[in-house]
Amino acid sequence: MRKLIEFNHLSIDGRFSGDDWWAGQMKVASNDNHFDYQLRLLEHAAGLVLGRVTYERFAATWPTMTGDLADKFNSLPKHVASTTLTETTWNAEVLAGDAIDAVAQLKESGDGTLVKYGNGPFSRALVEAGLLDELHLSISPFVAGSGESLLSGISTTPMNLTGVTDIGNGAVVLAYTPGR
Repeated sequence: MRKLIEFNHLSIDGRFSGDDWWAGQMKVASNDNHFDYQLRLLEHAAGLVLGRVTYERFAATWPTMTGDLADKFNSLPKHVASTTLTETTWNAEVLAGDAIDAVAQLKESGDGTLVKYGNGPFSRALVEAGLLDELHLSISPFVAGSGESLLSGISTTPMNLTGVTDIGNGAVVLAYTPGR
């Protein structure tokens, strides 16, 4: 059975968006340790799981990038949760039917890991359905002050800390597994 790992960037006040979010995030995004962490995360990946918005943003950016991380991202199959997309590019397919059921089937269909990027309702639904095996949070050293919270609205879900990685520039990645 495949493992589903979600990776997200957050400010120290737990935000993934907001007026000043990208300005604060750029301090970490240019760090080689961040890219090395991503490569290790994707080492055994069998595919990426993305929501529509993340897919559209990534598909507009990653195919033009070069380097080891870009090569890995671009080569992996992408599984996109969307009720509105009818066509995809960038080695992607829209998950058929209910996205949560489709991810459950993907997890059953082979070995390796599935890595999910992005946030929002799809992330919350995967946690609540018990499909998320690991949550990796890259915490950047800035306060966004506004914006959306990653898992707002979710019911209480205990998490177990399984790793802390210092990726430089004051940022850490915290790895959690849901307590079941």
